[in-house]
Amino acid sequence: MIVRVIVPQALTEFADGRSELALDLAGQPTVHDVVAALAEPYPALARRVVDETGQLRRFVNVYVGTEECRRLGGLAAVIPDGTAVHIIGSIAGG
Repeated sequence: MIVRVIVPQALTEFADGRSELALDLAGQPTVHDVVAALAEPYPALARRVVDETGQLRRFVNVYVGTEECRRLGGLAAVIPDGTAVHIIGSIAGG
């Protein structure tokens, strides 16, 4: 199954300047599978999504379609066929 990963502008430098990536994943992939697949060609991008323990970074949101993955089981969230995954960094200001 091809999973489209949408990369925010702030992170495209870690994805060879691309704002959309296509990953060919077997079976019924999870968010963990997407991060693992990103780690091979784009290790710096994957490190900005998960921390050194392999958990989602606190200030990064990963959406499976329109739902934040933490509401769907975090890294175990299943990605339905045809659903895009969006990586979104939190924005703070004051």
